[in-house]
Amino acid sequence: MTSSRPLSSYVTLGLALVVWAILPFVVPRHVADLLVFTGIYTIAGLGIGLLLGHCGIVNLAQATFYGLGAYASAYCTVMMGLPSIVGFVVGAAISMALAYVIGRPILRLTGYFLALGTLALSAIASALFFEWDWLTGGTLGIGGIPKLDLFGFVLDRPSRYYFFVWIVAFACMAAAHNLVDSRSGLMLRAMRDSSTAAAALSVDLQSLRTRVFVVCALFGSLAGSLFAHHASFVSTQSFTVDRSISFLLIPVIGGATSIPGIVVGALFVTFLPEFLSKLGDIHQILFGLALVAVVVLLPDGLMGAFGRLWTRLAARQGNHVR
Repeated sequence: MTSSRPLSSYVTLGLALVVWAILPFVVPRHVADLLVFTGIYTIAGLGIGLLLGHCGIVNLAQATFYGLGAYASAYCTVMMGLPSIVGFVVGAAISMALAYVIGRPILRLTGYFLALGTLALSAIASALFFEWDWLTGGTLGIGGIPKLDLFGFVLDRPSRYYFFVWIVAFACMAAAHNLVDSRSGLMLRAMRDSSTAAAALSVDLQSLRTRVFVVCALFGSLAGSLFAHHASFVSTQSFTVDRSISFLLIPVIGGATSIPGIVVGALFVTFLPEFLSKLGDIHQILFGLALVAVVVLLPDGLMGAFGRLWTRLAARQGNHVR
């Protein structure tokens, strides 16, 4: 019995990869476009998941870094005519620097005060994006952002961009997994469960929180740059506080402590509103009710519920074999 488990795992992984590879070619164009946004939201949600699930920190400022990445890519490519990679690097550098400078004082707060602090950062950034129209274009935005060109291969269709975005998403997931499984990840969980005990063990809580906040900003900026090159247009409407709340919902719904759960949460946030929109104006109410149901009935998220169900089924199968 035990020897067959690795084989079944490899078979499952292989089938999943096959489905992933053929999916953009067999679904309609708008579904492939939604899958691209799912990958982008997965990257943005990973940073939120690291902070929430492994640090116990509620971050409502992710739209700030998402917007910085998007505007950096838009300004560098459209206004300055620079290569796309420059926009990615500039956006990441600005986001990480801001996260470090702001994170040092703001992460001294705890609980609701910390959540309100990040919410204030998001609100301030949203207002600045609107007021600095000389840089961001204001409500008119910046258009004409070029599609990504990889050595002459232009990612000008959702089916092409799908593979690039998801490869980046998988790389970010692998990096997050390595962080969680490292010594730093162990300290993060110790800090989440009992900051007093972690401090007694000489864990530098302030430095650790700031480093994770910087990683969160990096993921947010990367997702924003990917969004800009896919949409070819950015405006202030895409980087409001509502967007930060949507990013926070991703780990809450999927499971904050589960990296695959971030993908599940991103699928939920991306596809469910699209499906419910066919029902008319009531779709927002139904989406809100679905969110309340998940949060109340599944406090560990969808992946947590799936894990409990899997454990029960395995236990029953084991009892049946006996």
